[in-house]
This record gives sequence, structure tokens and C-alpha cells, in this order.
Amino acid sequence: MDALQQILTNPAYHDYLAILKGARNGFVYGVKVRFPHAVVMSILFGRGDWQSRLRHIYRATKQHAFNLAKFVTLYKTFLLIQRKANGGKERSSDTFVAGLLGGYVVFGERNAVNEQIVLYVVSRVVSSFIPRQSSSKPASNSVLKPLPPDSRYFTVFAALSWGAVMWLFRHRGETIQPGMFNSMTYLYRDSETWKSLRTLLWHNT
Repeated sequence: MDALQQILTNPAYHDYLAILKGARNGFVYGVKVRFPHAVVMSILFGRGDWQSRLRHIYRATKQHAFNLAKFVTLYKTFLLIQRKANGGKERSSDTFVAGLLGGYVVFGERNAVNEQIVLYVVSRVVSSFIPRQSSSKPASNSVLKPLPPDSRYFTVFAALSWGAVMWLFRHRGETIQPGMFNSMTYLYRDSETWKSLRTLLWHNT
């Protein structure tokens, strides 16, 4: 155990062990995020018997967890390779290149889980361009904390986003991501039809 502890705390192995722990954290986070989401969606919108729903929950959770684990592993590996090639120094572009390569390898295949993850990421990238409440940059020795967007700009961003998605839903619905399209259909189209008090207030159909 002492020899193992020495390896774990040896700075010479830090970068390699960080890749291992990154894979572990990616897997655990993927399970935590996807499993409850898949359960809720299967209960609310799932079709078929419970055996097929459980298989779907397992497959979605497994894919999400392994994909995040693979991405973190590749991202940290590509960072390490670039840093070593540059004499141990990390350049500003290294993170972009590592993310680009990892994203292509892991999330380049179009499937439901990957599409949801990529859309989640791209929404955060787009929203990062909203001006923040404070424009002052933190000191180099301070802990970095996310700043909320300026409420004035966020109001415009929210209005444009909802206006655009409602227009797309009505006129170009085929371009909307399937999960969101199904949700919007439930909210806006299904609420246009009913046959009785039961289907008006208690059941959708």
C-alpha cells in the first residue's frame, strides 16, 4: 500500500492519473445525469411495456456515461500530448484543439443521446456571448466563478429565442430536435383538441 500511495502522490504520474480520474468522473456524472432523465421520460412519454422501457433506460444511461468518460479521456490525453510537444507549456489553442478532436471522435456520430449532449453544449456556448453583469476580470490569483448574464441583455436573448423557436415550430418543424418537437407538440398542438371533459382536463387523449 505504501508503494501504491507513493505512485498516487508522485507528481511524475499526476497527468496520467488525472486522465484516469477524468474517465471515472465522466462515467459517474453521465450516470447521474442520464439515469433520472431517462426514467422520467420513460414514465411520462415512453411507449411499450416496462421491459422495453427499462432496456431504453439502460442503453441511454450506458451510452451517456461511456461517451462522457471517453471524451474526458481523449480531451485530457490530447492536452497532454500538445503540452509535451510544446516543452511542457500549454497554449491557448490547446483546449480548443483537444475539444475539437474529442468531440469529433466521441460525439460526431448522430444519435439521440449525442444530439442532446451537443445541443446542451452549443446552447451554453451561444449564451456565453451574452454580456455578463460585471465586466471586470478577476485577479489572476482569485478563484474563477461564473458570472450571471446582464439582465437587460438576457431579456432580449430570451425573447428572441422563444420567438424564433415558436416560428420554427409552426413553419419549419422538421428542423427542430425531436425531443423538443415532441414537447412542443404536447404543449401547443395537443391542447387544441379534446372530445370530453376527461380529455380536456384529465387525459391528453
